[in-house]
Amino acid sequence: MGLLHTTRYLDFPTDSWKQISANPTIFEVISNSTVLNIYDISLKERKLTFRKGARIKYMRSVGKYRLTWNDEDLV
Repeated sequence: MGLLHTTRYLDFPTDSWKQISANPTIFEVISNSTVLNIYDISLKERKLTFRKGARIKYMRSVGKYRLTWNDEDLV
């Protein structure tokens, strides 16, 4: 399982992601090979490429955001 923390809010474009749950917040990829650029808490850029159907759980915790995903969903 992948885990990443960021201090920046992420915008999930509606042409490649859809929100499937509000509590907890979960987004699902709707197009294949979707790239998500994330800056972690040390401001290092991470580029993750997801398969169609992949899901990201997006949680807010004290001053940062926590993202988790299944590693098998990465391209």
